Amino acid sequence: MKPPVPHRRWALAAATALALVVGGLAIPVTPAAVAAPVGAGSYTTTPVGPLPSGCGAMSSNPRQFATANAPAGPIPTNDWWSSLLWKRTDCSFSEPLHAHPISYDTFGDGLGFSANSTPSISGTATGVGEFHYPYVQDIRVGVAGLAAPLVKVDGWTDWTVSPHWSDGTRTMRATIGHGLPFAYFQTTGGNAQISTAGTPDVWSNSGATIGFRVNGHDYVGYAPGGASWTVASGRISSTLAGRGYFSVALLPPTASATERAALAATYGQYAHAHVTGTQVSYAYNPATSGLTTTYAFTTTAREGTATQTVVSLYPHQWKSLSGSTAITPTYPSARGRMKVLTGVNQFRTAMKFQGILPELPAVGDGSGGDLSTLTGHLAAARANPMDQRGNDTYWTGKGLGRAARIAEIADQVNDTATRDSALNAIRSTLTDWFTASSGKTSRVFYYDNNWGTLIGYPASYGSDQELNDHHFHYGYYIAAAATLAKFDPAWAATSRYGGMVDLLIRDANNYRRGDTQFPYLRDFDIYAGHDWASGHGSFGSGNNQESSSEGMNFASALIQWGQTTGNTAVRDAGVFLYTTQAAAIQEYWFDVSDQNFPAAFGHSTVGMVWGDGGAYATWFSGEPEMIQGINLLPITGGHLYLGNNPAYVRTNYAELVRNNGGQPTVWQDILWQFQALGDPDAALANLRANPGYTPEEGESRAHTFHWIRNLAALGNVDTTVTGNHPLSAVFSRNGARTYVASNPTATPITVTFSNGTTLTVGAGKTATTGAYTWSGGNAAGGVPPTTPTDPPPTTDPPTTPGTPTRYLLPGGGLGAAGSAATTTVAAANGNHDGTPTNARVFTATGLNLAYAGGQTAFDLFVDAGTAVGNGVQVRISYDLTGNGSWERVETLRYFATDPVTGYEHYTQNAGLSSATGTLGALSNGTVRVEVWSAIGNNPTTLGIGNQSVLRLPYS
Repeated sequence: MKPPVPHRRWALAAATALALVVGGLAIPVTPAAVAAPVGAGSYTTTPVGPLPSGCGAMSSNPRQFATANAPAGPIPTNDWWSSLLWKRTDCSFSEPLHAHPISYDTFGDGLGFSANSTPSISGTATGVGEFHYPYVQDIRVGVAGLAAPLVKVDGWTDWTVSPHWSDGTRTMRATIGHGLPFAYFQTTGGNAQISTAGTPDVWSNSGATIGFRVNGHDYVGYAPGGASWTVASGRISSTLAGRGYFSVALLPPTASATERAALAATYGQYAHAHVTGTQVSYAYNPATSGLTTTYAFTTTAREGTATQTVVSLYPHQWKSLSGSTAITPTYPSARGRMKVLTGVNQFRTAMKFQGILPELPAVGDGSGGDLSTLTGHLAAARANPMDQRGNDTYWTGKGLGRAARIAEIADQVNDTATRDSALNAIRSTLTDWFTASSGKTSRVFYYDNNWGTLIGYPASYGSDQELNDHHFHYGYYIAAAATLAKFDPAWAATSRYGGMVDLLIRDANNYRRGDTQFPYLRDFDIYAGHDWASGHGSFGSGNNQESSSEGMNFASALIQWGQTTGNTAVRDAGVFLYTTQAAAIQEYWFDVSDQNFPAAFGHSTVGMVWGDGGAYATWFSGEPEMIQGINLLPITGGHLYLGNNPAYVRTNYAELVRNNGGQPTVWQDILWQFQALGDPDAALANLRANPGYTPEEGESRAHTFHWIRNLAALGNVDTTVTGNHPLSAVFSRNGARTYVASNPTATPITVTFSNGTTLTVGAGKTATTGAYTWSGGNAAGGVPPTTPTDPPPTTDPPTTPGTPTRYLLPGGGLGAAGSAATTTVAAANGNHDGTPTNARVFTATGLNLAYAGGQTAFDLFVDAGTAVGNGVQVRISYDLTGNGSWERVETLRYFATDPVTGYEHYTQNAGLSSATGTLGALSNGTVRVEVWSAIGNNPTTLGIGNQSVLRLPYS
């Protein structure tokens, strides 16, 4: 096991920095910063550190690689085609551009095409592994004699780009894009020319249209009316009848020549309606929690009257398609099957926004001694709520995120001292970073006009020279600002520091079209539906991103900031990013439907998505905990999407355990919090059994305990019901729902859920109703009302945190009696006498009791119905000092249940099967009860809440 190491992005960054030093390139002396005011804050317009440089020091201004026709204003970065502007190291051409269903590459004589449908798979199914559909050239399209020294960018729209070639005599302009089976060309100075890998199999050549197969892939060239194509020496050429335009299309794989010909004719209807623009628009309707997204295409008719086109849709799009029907056959791609729409100029998707929360409600923290445990963790964090590892933008952000979680939790349990300490840390840190005083060169933001970007210094992981990860870093700042804004709205006003928060939002993912400072949605690939982390994307495999969850942290931060400050444009942009990317993550990072990853890949998740594939890997570690954990952190109320499919959560966690050779040993808190979204009882048992774990660098013990303990009470995310307020969510346990909403404003609100349930939420409060009704004050505890018909509730008196009588509670606690409930003990399906297997676990911590002598006593209500041959067993363990060591372990003989419906009483009279160690005084001690099936092929019902009771031999 290797210790956690700093992550992030481009492994070559360190080597590049070293090369600059070894190469003797001078680094300018840092001048004093010049401040540009934004409300009470400011940023500097004078460089204070390393700057973006494209393919080298000579390319500090990317405009030299754009033509005069390119759009004015800030240039895009972090896109699928960004290496066209960053270039390879020779400052001439790009790396492969993976547009899907076609990949492209640029050369001096034209544009290469690849339709590679055969994945390259490396690694193993239990270790680091990758799958890629690498660029394998089928054809190259150009102009006869073209020898351009470099390729420039002549234009771009939301998901297309237009590379441009010129050698002084000949020119070519192409337009390519996501989802486009066509590439469109305009040429001067020579004949259009298509060079093929080997001899093309021409299956149709009639007038202006030629169909041919290369490497098993079918292409069609469409020349202007009156033109023709000739084939000679592996080259296909046309004079274009002197009209200077044509298009080339890739056809989907087909089963017959008849289907192929029909597709070629259908595509031909739109071959000269060249796509010249693409644009997304979206609308969030809070009343229905619906998000409608429109993907529109603008075409220019080079000839004829057609204005529509042909497009192919990614899985996250066609699974949510609204008002259209996609056709088959489909295209293979690195993202799974792409379905086709013909004769369209737009399509729409309709998705549900499931809602987010600033933090889980504290409905379970008050059970037994758990509130004492939580407040102890909060008190321990009070003096240093950020506990940050470094001073750069990323690690400052992680510290801000930690403090924001602590502030939200402390407020819910009325720990105002810890809350205010965390808020003060957030306020002072953000104010410092948002102030560029004269001469300040650290903890400051700088605006670079050449690249249209805001860079924080000290930078990290290439956020300065490569423009990597801005959404990762800045998402933490924005989320912390949203928490602070709830308690200190004056600080968040535009006239104070709200304007600086808006700059961070607009830099990473600008919600304003036409902004002259920042490109539109820099880090978000609109058509692919997710962020890209690399600013340059200059890899053979295209662009990449590992931490999709940190991208979602940014999106959820926008929702919270917009809702808290009343900026609906920011809120709605956040909803668009969040909802779209949540769908993309389920498809391309998790493949929850098991349809998109190659069958031989062998993993249920990837750590990184690449333009041409995916990898069970990270930039910084080969450990399964980090490969899987990097797409989970930070765990916040904005990450409930991770629990939208509880069965998949269990699948993902099971793979981790399998690949790791056992339970996690690093980043345990992150992984248990994720596990809690699919199996909260198991996660709580893991947490209680491992109190000495090492927290992940951005986590706190308080947040981990709060998250897991409350999910154990609330159950799973319920996606069947939504609220008409963006800060709302629904949970379900044993069929009982809890409705939650948070109100960051100063006025009470009423939230209505899609099944008619209403919830009134006080100003600045989080509230719940349903299984738990809680108005946002100190944690009150409680259990869902799932009452069995028999036996009647026990008459034993209720317990207090300091008494030795304890009840087995929903969520895994041992505490005061609650309402009657049940849980299921899984069937043994084998002999597990003496060995807990698939056990139900109940734990009490923080116990201070004097040993009174005698034996542990218990009365467990068990019922196996009419099942024959079942036997349940219990083990009771004592950690006398809470240090993680079990000083006394008692295993009772299993209890053979009868085959008659109705509860039976399993007590200590069954007798000890084994016992180790000795009992003694409990000082901050822990007691754990494990109940499992020792024998039998059927499950057993265990009565809990106010039924099964444990009596400790203590006073």
